Amino acid sequence: MTKLSDTQAIILSAAAQREDRIALPLPESLRGGAAAKVVGAMLAKGFLQEVDADMRKGEPVWRETGDGHGVTLVATDAGLAAIGIEPEDANPAPAGATDAPTEEPAPDTPTEPEAAPKARTPREGTKQAKLIEMLRAESGATVDEIVAALDWQAHTARGAMSGALKKKLGLTIISEKVDGRGRVYAIRD
Repeated sequence: MTKLSDTQAIILSAAAQREDRIALPLPESLRGGAAAKVVGAMLAKGFLQEVDADMRKGEPVWRETGDGHGVTLVATDAGLAAIGIEPEDANPAPAGATDAPTEEPAPDTPTEPEAAPKARTPREGTKQAKLIEMLRAESGATVDEIVAALDWQAHTARGAMSGALKKKLGLTIISEKVDGRGRVYAIRD
């Protein structure tokens, strides 16, 4: 099942309860830029789609197109599937599902296994590589030691550890308070 934010799940659940699957109105707490960001992500993932609003029926308008017409948001089959709801008009068995299996793979099925994605590794001689080297040392490193060695500000050192090393490279960074040294950070694999 696709991972959704709470807000995305609320929007899709509300749309699923409406006969026409219109996703508007959005939750009261979602306004302005936040609404645009959430809706933009849902449009990109294919959970919602923009359709012409029927103003005569009083359909809510997400945005105006500039030529006097409005656009509304409708939950797609993929959006309903993301919250675990099978669309009513969906065929329970896909076309060809009752055919006997064949020995040859489907035309769009890759015949060779795909290579695993390459793990990110920093270039040698960079400040990031030096930071990793310092943190892999048995004694670890304090923020002050990192700042002195790399000529960085303290917030840059902390940001590099949490952003580049933890999030992008997936390294496990531990921190502990050491008497006489303060907070020491280290990479322990």
